[in-house]
Amino acid sequence: MSELPTPTASRLRAPSWRDSRLLVGVLLVVVSTVLGALVVARADRRVPVYAAAGAVAPGQPLTADDVTVVRVQLGDGTAAYLPADAPLPADAYALRDLRAGELVPRSSVGTAATVDRQQVALQVDATSAASLRRGALVDVYVNRPVEGTTVGVVRLQGPERVLERAAVVAVAEEDSVLAGAEQTRAVRVMVPRDAVRGLVADVDVGARITLVPVPGGGS
Repeated sequence: MSELPTPTASRLRAPSWRDSRLLVGVLLVVVSTVLGALVVARADRRVPVYAAAGAVAPGQPLTADDVTVVRVQLGDGTAAYLPADAPLPADAYALRDLRAGELVPRSSVGTAATVDRQQVALQVDATSAASLRRGALVDVYVNRPVEGTTVGVVRLQGPERVLERAAVVAVAEEDSVLAGAEQTRAVRVMVPRDAVRGLVADVDVGARITLVPVPGGGS
């Protein structure tokens, strides 16, 4: 009886760098990596700009604590906002009110010389002052004493609105007591320079000052 031939096992050879399948696989990996990097790079064209970290009143110095950095993709519109790739200028002031989270326009920032507002402290009714917050916008009403009022008996006329959309900078934490046991609270507001003199004169003659929040003004 003849013997059957015994099959021999073939050895598996490690793939050589000359193997076309290996080269194609490596090439596909490289191409996919490069394409992925290009897609990510093109998709993220955002640039850093400054946004208000909280309410900022016009005339207020603008510091690093008042802003935060956000990345936006606005195309050509990005140029209208203050870039955050450099620190804020040392002499930066807000020229208008800024709300928390609002991107800071270049046009809303200037130097101290360009600020057209001054800070004035006003004594107002403590109850109405308690509802105000920094950054709130208020209309300022004045009730002036009637001419010829006798001493001890003050009659007021008005009210007259003398300012619109004045920004509140700070509200005193404690109330004050004036003549007649009327409780008042000091509120600091930013006032146009040309209106400061008249407002101070009203305070000097004992006029009653009332601050009325503007709807949607952040009170």
